Amino acid sequence: QVQLVESGGGLVQPGGSLRLSCTASGIIFSSYRTGWYRQAPGKQRELVAGITGDGNTNYADSVKGRFTISRDSAQNTVYLQMSSLKPDDTAVYYCNAYASSWSGVYDYWGQGTQVTVSS
Repeated sequence: QVQLVESGGGLVQPGGSLRLSCTASGIIFSSYRTGWYRQAPGKQRELVAGITGDGNTNYADSVKGRFTISRDSAQNTVYLQMSSLKPDDTAVYYCNAYASSWSGVYDYWGQGTQVTVSS
């Protein structure tokens, strides 16, 4: 059984920082394209940052220079370091692991963690 468990969300003031963690069981993250998505009330879920199996990263324009995605293969954990947070960053953040091969498509999601940026 595959499980992705996020942690690290919370309430932070504008300009502050948070680090989100996503730990997997049942899969090896380095074999997947892993991403952090977010969904704000009334908005569609959007990709915030992604990291491929070989470590290439990509970011939404809105978070470039402020957020950093990384992976600790020994811990089988993916992180999202968020700095200079803005109220617009308020959302539920979800971890995703995706892979496709001849055997099928594998698409796993965590339960989400709330990030609220407010004074």
